Amino acid sequence: MPSKPESVAIYLEAGARRTFASAVDWPGWSRGGRNEQEAVAALAGYGDRYSAVVRSAVSTFSAPKDASEFRIERRLKGGSGTDFGVPSLGLPSDGEPIAAAELERLTRILEACWSAFDRAAKSAKGLELRKGPRGGGRDLDKIAAHVIEADQAYIVQLGARPPKDAAGRQVRPKDLHDAMLEALSARARGRPVADPSRAKTLWTPRYFARRVAWHVLDHAWEIEDRAIAGDLLDVVPVRMPKGKRRPSDLVSEGRGS
Repeated sequence: MPSKPESVAIYLEAGARRTFASAVDWPGWSRGGRNEQEAVAALAGYGDRYSAVVRSAVSTFSAPKDASEFRIERRLKGGSGTDFGVPSLGLPSDGEPIAAAELERLTRILEACWSAFDRAAKSAKGLELRKGPRGGGRDLDKIAAHVIEADQAYIVQLGARPPKDAAGRQVRPKDLHDAMLEALSARARGRPVADPSRAKTLWTPRYFARRVAWHVLDHAWEIEDRAIAGDLLDVVPVRMPKGKRRPSDLVSEGRGS
């Protein structure tokens, strides 16, 4: 008989209006919905998309066939951040020691997520990004700037200061990413960071990896979903019958957060 596929550990973060389902061991694989069922379904639906990002970095990832292969490890009560569209909570177990192999794995996944964003942004260069139903949505340059600004804030929460601009030149994304990985390594190994921040409450390295990876992938996928090829700009959008909703309308992506 074929062996039963190994279940994927996830945890749920439920606010008053939004819920996030996040993979415990796979940073970046976190999706939201209006309730637990929608969040879990969205997470399963993004399995193949996440696999395309991390499979070259971590060959052991295998996307589940459906939500039945998930194992809910914990349910957490979310807050205003959750309802705003951000997976805001880590797990109590996140504070446990991190082995060298896990640190290397987290590093590879973060690098893969940054690379996925770079590819999405490069592919969308020169294309129009589809606007939201009310005409909203950042353009490509503003999305890229937002991701950099967020990473600069995230490294502070890890306990380090972001690199400073030098000689009138803005810090390159690679320099920022290198500093983030250096701070991640220091925290995981119990060493002091090179340039400590003044953050009073620090994120754990595991939550840091999940939050950073989620945010950069969320915007990479946003770019992919909103990019419109030139020959499609004049296509009349499909109108759904009254009372019907597209699957994408059912899930909050947390974009712009």
